[in-house]
Amino acid sequence: MGEERSNHTVYNVNYHFVWCPKYRHAILEPIEESLEASFRDVCDEYGYEILALHISPDHVHLFLSAHPKHSPSEIVRTVKSITAREMWEQHEPFLEEYLWGGG
Repeated sequence: MGEERSNHTVYNVNYHFVWCPKYRHAILEPIEESLEASFRDVCDEYGYEILALHISPDHVHLFLSAHPKHSPSEIVRTVKSITAREMWEQHEPFLEEYLWGGG
């Protein structure tokens, strides 16, 4: 975890994000593999470097490094919205049992 360099900056910005599904339902274990693949795809596409990722049955820990031009709220919004949409597309019948409101 050393410094990263771009044209005019040298930085080492790391973020630790933790979030859980609606009502903290323990539903992540059956979809863990596709969820992890989705996280990695999104982070690769947007230039975020995953330093650690842990998916528990009822919450997710994501530790990543990003360029300072990306705000923490932007990173979370991007990662959560894209992965949620992909999980609904891939696992809709399973998720509807627990998250009937589409959240």
